[in-house]
Amino acid sequence: MKSVIRKKKLVDYAKYGYLFSIPFVVAFLVFQLYPTLNTLILGFTDLKGAGRTEWHFLTTVGKPWYQNYEDVFKSVSFKKAFTNTWILWGISVIPEYFLALLFAAWFTDRKMRIKGKGLFKILFYMPSIITGVALAQLFAALFGYPKGAINDLCNLFANLFGVQRENYDYFSHEWSVKWLIIGINVYMYFGSTMVLVITGILGIGTEIFEAAEIDGANRIQTFFKITLPCMRPILTYFIVVSTIAGLQLYDVPMMIIGTHCNNAGLTMLMYIQNQAFSGSYLYNRASAASVILTFICGVISAIIFYLRRDKDEVALKKLKRKQRWEDRNHNHSI
Repeated sequence: MKSVIRKKKLVDYAKYGYLFSIPFVVAFLVFQLYPTLNTLILGFTDLKGAGRTEWHFLTTVGKPWYQNYEDVFKSVSFKKAFTNTWILWGISVIPEYFLALLFAAWFTDRKMRIKGKGLFKILFYMPSIITGVALAQLFAALFGYPKGAINDLCNLFANLFGVQRENYDYFSHEWSVKWLIIGINVYMYFGSTMVLVITGILGIGTEIFEAAEIDGANRIQTFFKITLPCMRPILTYFIVVSTIAGLQLYDVPMMIIGTHCNNAGLTMLMYIQNQAFSGSYLYNRASAASVILTFICGVISAIIFYLRRDKDEVALKKLKRKQRWEDRNHNHSI
């Protein structure tokens, strides 16, 4: 009996991959690429006013092409927003980074058997799944004036010690507003950062820690000499993401204080929103400020990637490039 070999028709599955990618490509072109290019163009135009659709390039109306950018940099509100943004991000990222590393080191230490690790992880991570608007409203109620939970609690302790205390208006002082925003940001994001760091630590091979333990390394030496160097990619990712998120801070300061109290909570994204939609309708200036913010995020990210690069790998690539160049010159000389 002759065996019949059936030749199966090969199916080209690559075309299905292109079909599945079409929705993403269309959504990217319509909702991301087009708005980005449109914003970049509007930064060099005279588009102002709600409902206006006609606009002209600044060079066609006798103005320099950089007029909108010059107006943004000269704006007192932009300078205030720029300073506030860096202050709020720079101060909040330090305790967020420290707490995430501290708790991650505790929860992943094999010698420290902390009871209820899962419960603590859930409690620390929960604020990150709550919207910033909800947390801002909660803290605004807690620190409310003249009646608020924090003021009532402080008065209770003051009465216990026989001290007379007046209710404090936390929203009428610039730095109390800043510290309140910083506290909310740390409380809201350090849990998710901790989970990210824990994931990175658990991805490190256990044999490395076992070898360090055999060599007599203590916990601090193991953490700084092994754990942190092995987590370079994850820490770089965290720094870049936290920097971009910090420069785009909007919801918490907007709900806490808005533009009151000497613009204590004014950020760059709030400045853009005010220019475009809060009565000004200066779409050209808002577009210019958006481009400036995007450029700052790109430059800061590039600097972070450069500073956090693997120097040994870079040195190895230079050595290989030099060796190929020498081999090429040697072959030409022969």
